[in-house]
Amino acid sequence: MSAKNIRRTLASWVVMAFVAAALYVFITPWYRQGEPSIPGKNAEDFPLTVAGKQTRLSAFRGKVVVLNFWASWCGSCVEEMPDLDRLQARIRSRGGIVLAVSVDENCGNYEDFLKNYPVRFSTACEPTNKVPSHYLYSGPLDDGQIPETYIIDREGRIVRKVIGPQQWDSAAMNAYFDSILAAS
Repeated sequence: MSAKNIRRTLASWVVMAFVAAALYVFITPWYRQGEPSIPGKNAEDFPLTVAGKQTRLSAFRGKVVVLNFWASWCGSCVEEMPDLDRLQARIRSRGGIVLAVSVDENCGNYEDFLKNYPVRFSTACEPTNKVPSHYLYSGPLDDGQIPETYIIDREGRIVRKVIGPQQWDSAAMNAYFDSILAAS
């Protein structure tokens, strides 16, 4: 084997190792848990309409809030809806609430989605221009930016940010919510 072929083979292996390392970083759960600077910050308040009534995020103070931003066109958002529904059923009696805010630009799409796939948790449609920039990626949204979820404690502080879809009814998430609901 010539020196040129060895260098080419070595370069190929280095590139493949870099790609594998990058993929590993982006698919591991600890990466998707968000920015370490977020926990402890107060959840920025904003108006929204839930079940036809005007309210504000701050109206849910006293509850552990799972604030989920999603859209009807987002495949991974739609996939996690049944898990969020089961999470709502599990945490409701202990002072928890799932609040899913659709960022569909056309709220008719949101309404159509919920007619076809009803859920037991609270929902709202607030196009991205009505959601404080504190919460969402500021560029055009795609499946890479949402779903985006904030866990907010009873005092209105963000305790965790989750980027991307999760299995909300997994054993790990059940244990996490058991601890946060007991501590709050």
